[in-house]
Amino acid sequence: VQLQASGGGLVQAGGSLRLSCVVSGFTFDDYGIGWFRQAPGKEREGVSLISSGDGKPYYKNSVKGRFTISSDNSKNVVYLQMDNLGPEDTAIYYCAAGVAAVWVGDDIYGVKYWGKGTLVTVSS
Repeated sequence: VQLQASGGGLVQAGGSLRLSCVVSGFTFDDYGIGWFRQAPGKEREGVSLISSGDGKPYYKNSVKGRFTISSDNSKNVVYLQMDNLGPEDTAIYYCAAGVAAVWVGDDIYGVKYWGKGTLVTVSS
């Protein structure tokens, strides 16, 4: 099982980035796939999840209306479109997957597989 995140970079506040997570080694539709982030000095937190089966999206409250998660099942890719970025979005972003991945409250639980992160830096 492999997950490969990419698309991070340096952007000014108000700008946009699109992260990609290419997955392999498992049946794409059977897994919930999510994005996490970890800012310097802070704990890792769930940002967005696309659930298995129905593909329903979930978002952390602080990114609702700014971030959009989507998937291209034909390419086994999950995207995170991030718009109107602010310095508070600066973090290493990780994609992760799990059969039991669920959104509860304001976070993601039940992931099993992790990819390496991609750094997003938002300058003010």
